[in-house]
Amino acid sequence: MNLLALKMLAGDRAKYIGIVMGLTFASLLITQQAAIYSGLMTRTYSQITDTSSADIWVTDAEVQFVEDTKRMLDRELYRVRGVEGVQWAVPGFKGYFNTQVPGGKKVVASVIGIDDVSLIGGPPQMVEGKLEDLRQRDGVIVDVAEAGGKLAKRAATPGGEPVPLKLGDVLEINDHRAVVVGFCALSRFHLHQQRAAAAELCAGESEGWI
Repeated sequence: MNLLALKMLAGDRAKYIGIVMGLTFASLLITQQAAIYSGLMTRTYSQITDTSSADIWVTDAEVQFVEDTKRMLDRELYRVRGVEGVQWAVPGFKGYFNTQVPGGKKVVASVIGIDDVSLIGGPPQMVEGKLEDLRQRDGVIVDVAEAGGKLAKRAATPGGEPVPLKLGDVLEINDHRAVVVGFCALSRFHLHQQRAAAAELCAGESEGWI
């Protein structure tokens, strides 16, 4: 019976090849769409997985999705600290700003502001430099993947390779000076900066999360 089925399947060569190609293409589409979905879902919680020191995150009650960064008043931090059982709570900041790299190229960068004292919320893996270097004046830490990609400087010659950022390069974020003091490895592109300095970029607006 199995032999008969194989003969019927492969008897018409053109039909057989068409079936194999169709199944192959369908499998490719299924795998591709699953990978795209997995990647998109991973990006939605990448900041939380990169900041494993926090067990609970507090945001504005009106936040509807992960990129909906509504500001919170300073007094909300003290309300959270006053909840029974809470050992510590620190503020955080997130915003998107126009950024100019050396050479004049302009991009939109995601900036994460972390607690000035504890530096909780900083990148989990440093590639170059130290997390404590954020305490330097105007210091920022850049995702190493984007330092050679989105934030890379224009090529010195037409058609040449873009020049990756290096330590000491000066960026301009929302008309504010920022000096690259380190590079980190993240699951999604961000610039890390002290919260107070990051808040200055948007004229001192309050925290986005705790």
